[in-house]
Amino acid sequence: MLYNWSAAMQRAPSSDANPSRVQGICPKGWHLPSDAEWTQLINYLGDANVVGGKLKATTHWDSPNTGATNESGFTALPGGYRSSSGTFNYIGYTGYWWSSTEGGTGSAWGRGLYYSSSYVDGSSNDEERGFSVRCVRD
Repeated sequence: MLYNWSAAMQRAPSSDANPSRVQGICPKGWHLPSDAEWTQLINYLGDANVVGGKLKATTHWDSPNTGATNESGFTALPGGYRSSSGTFNYIGYTGYWWSSTEGGTGSAWGRGLYYSSSYVDGSSNDEERGFSVRCVRD
């Protein structure tokens, strides 16, 4: 599923705490990770230029699926994203995940992975975009 940030957060306030303590769209006993939690995961796995490969599933991504080993067990899939205007883009090529951390008025932090790279991108995005979510067990 792809969610805009408001739907992912379910009216909870922004959080960059670690852990975020934002249940949002996640089931009871789970939470939407903050940008700080994403940063902790990336730092734990190593250099941001190769961590993407450690997170990506070895199948379902378009070729060349650069660096994909899924050695972290995260099994990131390329769900693409929904633009602010409602069009769906880059399924098979990219995956984007919301954090619970707002990036400014109308924007929130997310992480992105790409079929042609092992890099993990972190950027502030329009909250109306549709991204995936990854819930973390409390």
